[in-house]
Amino acid sequence: MPDFVVAIPARLASTRLPGKPLQPLGGEPLVLHVARRALAAGAAEVWVATDDERIATALASTPVRVAMTRDDHASGTDRLAECAGIAGWDDHTIVVNLQGDEPFAPADGIRAVAALVADSGAPMSTLAAPVEDVHTLLDPNAVKLVRAANGDALYFSRAPVPWPRDAFARTRDRLPGGHTWLRHIGIYGYRAGFLRAFAAMPPAVLEQVEVLEQLRVLENGHRIAVGLAPSPFPPGIDTPEDLARAEARLQEHHHG
Repeated sequence: MPDFVVAIPARLASTRLPGKPLQPLGGEPLVLHVARRALAAGAAEVWVATDDERIATALASTPVRVAMTRDDHASGTDRLAECAGIAGWDDHTIVVNLQGDEPFAPADGIRAVAALVADSGAPMSTLAAPVEDVHTLLDPNAVKLVRAANGDALYFSRAPVPWPRDAFARTRDRLPGGHTWLRHIGIYGYRAGFLRAFAAMPPAVLEQVEVLEQLRVLENGHRIAVGLAPSPFPPGIDTPEDLARAEARLQEHHHG
């Protein structure tokens, strides 16, 4: 297993769930649960990149490092590029970008994206999982991806890709057989040098059309290696309802 670090972008201002990283889950802030997942995966260092001192305070009693980053970053990638500078990672360091709202991210998935960067030779990696129902395939909030025979991403889209022409001409109320559609799981691995290069690239046309930052990488002609998630990623936390479901899940695990 290659050495890797984990960086968790954690903005305090979230539109649908204010103060999200500090929302309590099992009596502890959400961001602490996410950082623990990264530590459990065997990261050499775990950094939280934030713009708010309260998040630094919430992590003070842990081995997690905090990078105080600017509060005007357009995206998590920009914030992580600043974090890479603060942390002093060299260009070859493998960095896993774990979203700050994934308190149940499986350790094997975190390790898988790090290994993909090392094994594929691609400067960036991510994960996918099979689409399980036609509703997900047609849902613009669920990002689909198509990959080449070598596992590299060909495209990411909010649209149903690939489009099953003949089957959908007949009916769109179920997934056709004979093909496995893939949905994207928003965890990334990169070399720190590429993370800096990615943040420095101007936003691309496709990225702005689909509102998917990873399309900047493909549009600029770079590879993204895609692996199948070795175990399921439970949904991230975007809303108060998601937080309540996570709380119930945590209680089950404690008592079960």
